[in-house]
Amino acid sequence: MLKHKECKLCSKKSELISSILNLCINCIKEKPDETKQLILKAHESIRSFYNLPPTPPKSLGGIQCDLCANECIIGIGEKGYCGLRKNLNGKLISLSSTDKAVLHWYPDPHVTNCCSAWFCPAGTGSGYPKFAYTNGPEIGYKNLAIFFYGCNFDCLFCQNASHKDIDEASTISLNELTQVIKNDKKYSCICFFGGSPEPQLPFALSFSKKVLEENPNRIIRICFEWNGCGNKLLVKEAAEIAFKSGGNIKFDLKCFNENLSLALSGVSNKKAYENFEFIANEFYNERKDLPVLTATTLLVSGYVDEEEVKKISEFIASLNPEIPYSLLVFHPDFMMNDLPITPKNQALNCYKIAKRFLRNVYLGNIHLLSNLKIY
Repeated sequence: MLKHKECKLCSKKSELISSILNLCINCIKEKPDETKQLILKAHESIRSFYNLPPTPPKSLGGIQCDLCANECIIGIGEKGYCGLRKNLNGKLISLSSTDKAVLHWYPDPHVTNCCSAWFCPAGTGSGYPKFAYTNGPEIGYKNLAIFFYGCNFDCLFCQNASHKDIDEASTISLNELTQVIKNDKKYSCICFFGGSPEPQLPFALSFSKKVLEENPNRIIRICFEWNGCGNKLLVKEAAEIAFKSGGNIKFDLKCFNENLSLALSGVSNKKAYENFEFIANEFYNERKDLPVLTATTLLVSGYVDEEEVKKISEFIASLNPEIPYSLLVFHPDFMMNDLPITPKNQALNCYKIAKRFLRNVYLGNIHLLSNLKIY
């Protein structure tokens, strides 16, 4: 049986309050000045365990890193927020470059558990014959899943938290990884995720271009799953690659309220919405039949509620109501393992609200909700 926890500010008690924060959603959203230091202290306690800086460093006279929205200024002896870069005696040392990356890869047979499988070529055959091998699900083909270590966010509910174990990760070269694709003709797509690709985007882009150049007569769709808070120029390159190859860019729009983003993910998510809007305006209307852009939101119990989904849905609809949007049922994980699975009423209400604004809405992880039928 789940315990009721108490909010430090208003003393509200609920099983929908996470003990790592000890703050309810109302106080987080309505009292940003009072909750900020409590939030940062919670993230600091977690990140110290992984030897990661508590906040993006902003050291006077440090070295600027501009790969993501955190824009770390790394002082001598310091690491960047993602943990992949360090200032060693005034020189920026990186575990990842255009030629090497810190990652784990594996083959993921189609139809995969990809959040886009309900509309993408791998799951439906859409875009056949230009972007799909079959006029239906690509059974017999597979995705090269590339899990990047390191992240520019610090999500308390992270369901891939092993990305923080950077010291235990393997480094692979550009040529080694491109050979994997070249040696197996059954790879029809590549998906970058993690962590999140932003801190290792130079490698992801270099790898993608090399794969497409070396395999000109193959269908190889390139997809990115990320939080979206990357450098705009690199984001544009990634979108161009996804657009040309038949892939898509999946933004994890974790919430709308900026202080809630700080609470759940350690940093602001403002840049994600700017980059999402940029890709929607630049690319979406050029390939309407096969969406190049999609969004997901994990329905974190007690925190990502109907109001958050409404505002995210309104934002997406203001750009194009056809953009696919997936709502994902939350299961307890990492530092929020004391929360319950998304309550049925929260999941159903969020789905209905999203459908008011968007034409293509999907509820994923529905197996976690016994006997819930919405379709």
